[in-house]
Amino acid sequence: MLAYQIRIAWLSLKRNPILSSLSVIAIALGVAVSTAFVTVYYIHSGDPIPTKSDRLFYVEMDSWGPDRPFSRNRPEAPPNQITYRDMKGIMTSEIPTLQSGMFVAGLIVHPPDEDQRPTRERIRMCFADFFPLFEVPFAHGGGWDRISDRGPDPVIVIDTATNDRLFGGGNSVGKTLRIEDRNFTITGVLAPWRPSPRFYDPHTGPNQEPEGIYMPFEFFRIFEVETDGNMLIWDDSDGNTVEEFLASEAIWIQMWVQLDSAGQRQTYLDFLDAYAMEQKKLGRFQRPLNNRLLDVMEWLEDREVVTEEATGMLVISLLFLLVCAVNLIGILLGKFLARAPEVGVRRALGASRGSVFLQHLVECELVGVIGGVLGLGLSALVLRLINRLLDNGDQLALDPTMVATGIGLSLVAGLVAGIYPAWRICRVAPAIHLKLQ
Repeated sequence: MLAYQIRIAWLSLKRNPILSSLSVIAIALGVAVSTAFVTVYYIHSGDPIPTKSDRLFYVEMDSWGPDRPFSRNRPEAPPNQITYRDMKGIMTSEIPTLQSGMFVAGLIVHPPDEDQRPTRERIRMCFADFFPLFEVPFAHGGGWDRISDRGPDPVIVIDTATNDRLFGGGNSVGKTLRIEDRNFTITGVLAPWRPSPRFYDPHTGPNQEPEGIYMPFEFFRIFEVETDGNMLIWDDSDGNTVEEFLASEAIWIQMWVQLDSAGQRQTYLDFLDAYAMEQKKLGRFQRPLNNRLLDVMEWLEDREVVTEEATGMLVISLLFLLVCAVNLIGILLGKFLARAPEVGVRRALGASRGSVFLQHLVECELVGVIGGVLGLGLSALVLRLINRLLDNGDQLALDPTMVATGIGLSLVAGLVAGIYPAWRICRVAPAIHLKLQ
């Protein structure tokens, strides 16, 4: 029966191609805009590491100055990064299953091909636990071990794009790459990996690609390199030497830990509180005790990765689809009422109001589906344009969930646009049109 209704609806659409095309275009534009912004919201609000997001915690400690809170807008919030001395202090704990401090630096990389010019690359300075901590996939080899952290040993991990650009692809494990004035041995090549959003360090933008090179943290001492990310300090204690800077109150390091149970989390939080109380005795941490452990989704919410603007655009795009559907009501109503004589004859021959209503509603939904398919194509183009403007790579793209969402939105729009016109035509009194015939 449904197949018959769809065939009749298709014949009706072909009977008046101009009005049918206007109807399809109206739905397509609404679906294109709404699906594009739903996709943006969906990607930014999704769980980037669902297998363990409730076991990964971002560490925040209030080492800020006593005169004012870290954020005037959110006086209850501690600083969103920690100092080097605090990272070293809390990493002595054996409570976390995995842990890593980290920051991003810029260093000069010398390609193995002498014909290529050296380039300044963004490098993630981190510890060995970084890779299992965030379930980073490897195409070849793996990360370094904790012993290499202590050296530090001249070892690195590179991503697929860097491997393709510098070594022509393939397995480059064991090869060397010169960075600044030292040769580093490659221990692993990452498989394609782009968490969305970049939850482990959204400070410089949650849409940025992960760094192409990963290096043991303590090499920053050797290279005397500063962070390419955010760094803030509340006093003038940063000094002129590396050691003075490391002993300062500058916050510039992101700290993550893996805690596999509620008990482990509480034990670690107690450890942080005890550490902070010890620092208070040394004249530091002069503000009220305020240590926090935020899991991945809490951390993304805290950093407002899904901004109010993105939420607002989502609402506006859905309202735009609703406006398109409402404007379509007039077109469909005029089209259906023009068939009133035909419907009157069908009713006189025994067709029920329900069958007439269903037939016209199926036609509206067919318009919605056709417009939805066209709208999905337009939405893909919109997302590609956004990726290009924001230099996002292919981060914003339609996946099966968003395709299904787009079709669902088109069906809802067809339903909204079609209920009233279908109801009006099924209420036509057949006797009036039989007299006219």
